[in-house]
Amino acid sequence: MAKRNIYKHSIDLNRIRIKNSDRESFAEELEKIEYRGYEVEDISDGRKIVIVKPGGKQSFGRMRKEDFFVFIYNPNEQTLWQITHKQIRDDLVEKAENDREETINILQVFERVYNGEEPDSVLQGTNLSIPSGENPEALIKAYKWIWGQEDVNYPTGKGRAMSWEGWEKDGEEWNKTGTGLKDLLEQLREPE
Repeated sequence: MAKRNIYKHSIDLNRIRIKNSDRESFAEELEKIEYRGYEVEDISDGRKIVIVKPGGKQSFGRMRKEDFFVFIYNPNEQTLWQITHKQIRDDLVEKAENDREETINILQVFERVYNGEEPDSVLQGTNLSIPSGENPEALIKAYKWIWGQEDVNYPTGKGRAMSWEGWEKDGEEWNKTGTGLKDLLEQLREPE
């Protein structure tokens, strides 16, 4: 996996829960939350998904006031890992090199969360293994919030489709990058 952006620091968090629903409703709820840190998901290994608002994202030359950072927080070590799309994708590519079929299963769970299902609901009905790298549960739960972040930052653009379908804005044009998680899923489904 690519170098991790890890910060060692304690953090004061409030606990909130916002249901993963349709793209617009989820983004609207995210825009309403106050500026501070929030614990938003529990991971079975004791870590947490945390968001911190504001995040400071510049989008199309303007500061996005409703942007936020997504971290995987380890309360035992007091560390915050600012996880990125590239790190998650690289982890999934590594998993695919070790177990193609299990990585397809993992990406199918990502797809269900992308489409609005709650990570815990989807994960309850699955038994995912860890072929290598990071726990898939942590990645899936982090992505729920990364997708919410993209929907907030790019409300009139591609939003969460940027990382799922692999889109990038170049001036006024949207171009496919081939680096979306859906692209990876389609590649893995092709016969070897």
